[in-house]
Amino acid sequence: MTGKTYRDKDELPRLYRTAAECLNLAPDQHTEDIFKRILGGCQTVVEGLGSIRNRLSDAHGKGRKPARPSARHAALAVNLAGAMATFLVQTWNERNA
Repeated sequence: MTGKTYRDKDELPRLYRTAAECLNLAPDQHTEDIFKRILGGCQTVVEGLGSIRNRLSDAHGKGRKPARPSARHAALAVNLAGAMATFLVQTWNERNA
């Protein structure tokens, strides 16, 4: 394992940044611009997924005018989350084989 710690209250973007650093997937760990951009995009996706969860799920109270995502928005969020999770697990497995 990595020896990194986290708190139960850490939110998704912070948890992702910690995992990305452990797996050498943080944008600032690379010098090639294309890898910095792609990995920065991954970080942005995770931040967006965390925001969707916080704003649109039933885990938090609804505002006066809650957003109503469509099925396609839900499918996009689920597929992005699945792709990110798969990428993290495959990276971990490859580095620890």
